[in-house]
Amino acid sequence: MIKASIIGASGYVGIELIRLLLKHPEVEISSIISSSNKDISIENTNPQFKKILNLTFKEFDIDLVKEADVVFCALPHGVSQEYVKVAYDLGKVVIDLSSDFRYKDLTRYSKDYGNHKYPELLNESSYGLCEIFREEIKSSKIVGNPGCYPTSAILGLAPLLKNKLIQKDSIIIDSKSGVSGAGKKADFAYSFCEVDENFKAYGVAKHRHTSEIEEKCSFLFGEDLNLSFTPHLLPVKRGILSTIYATFTKSLNKNELIEIYKEFYRDEFFIRIYEDSLPELKYVTGTNFVDIGLEVDKKTNRVIVISCIDNLIKGAAGQAIQNMNIKFSLNEKTGLVIVGEYF
Repeated sequence: MIKASIIGASGYVGIELIRLLLKHPEVEISSIISSSNKDISIENTNPQFKKILNLTFKEFDIDLVKEADVVFCALPHGVSQEYVKVAYDLGKVVIDLSSDFRYKDLTRYSKDYGNHKYPELLNESSYGLCEIFREEIKSSKIVGNPGCYPTSAILGLAPLLKNKLIQKDSIIIDSKSGVSGAGKKADFAYSFCEVDENFKAYGVAKHRHTSEIEEKCSFLFGEDLNLSFTPHLLPVKRGILSTIYATFTKSLNKNELIEIYKEFYRDEFFIRIYEDSLPELKYVTGTNFVDIGLEVDKKTNRVIVISCIDNLIKGAAGQAIQNMNIKFSLNEKTGLVIVGEYF
């Protein structure tokens, strides 16, 4: 059995990691680490685990990391670096769910997140977008799990970028996320009365995920590009729906476009291409799937891509487990084949 330690286990992503790993036939959770909940049983903080998991949250201790084969860090950016360094020095498989190890360009990271304490480790890390960077993930020491918005956007755009089917500076990404994307922190802006029956844009023209999306899209396209990204807050708990617009470099009809996407993702279990309808949040909620729908606007020669994910699963915990499966040479689907709840 693979022994897994989760650092930052009491947040939304940490709890989702625990829930999913309990279903994994090859994994034993060896420790759950949380300074805010130290010495408290998870059965008390999260009663849904009663009779299922009898573990107590612990404060960080290097011995807990030594016991593990894989370490998941579900901590905020900046905070995560120290713990990743400890696990890396111990030779553990490290999967970091913050932004700290997603970038190859230190300048991009520093502009949005500040100084990096261990920039040399960026060369030891891979970008954990499984369907695109699988080979790099296999050989890297650290996996930087992608952000939720970037996962939805990049997978929606990848076939267009790799085949140079769109003008590089024509990309507009309009994304809507559930409130859980903001994390578990107490913040008035995310309280019930502020969010319920409301809908708003935020981080317009300056959201941190823009640079992450641009770096990876530039890699796929083969040259630097700029794009527009605007996130919105939906009055729902979970899920991301991205509507992506770009101008074609040549005319394509919808059937041709669908075939390009189906061929590009032909071996990817977690990518579902819609042909006769469009994705909706309720079809991906609770799953590790990415649902992609396509349309062609002939009047403007534009492609419109709809890309849906569950922000806590494919956008975080599920993709982290998919990365773990890759690192340990397991079938990527192991522990992650879940049918979403329709209601």
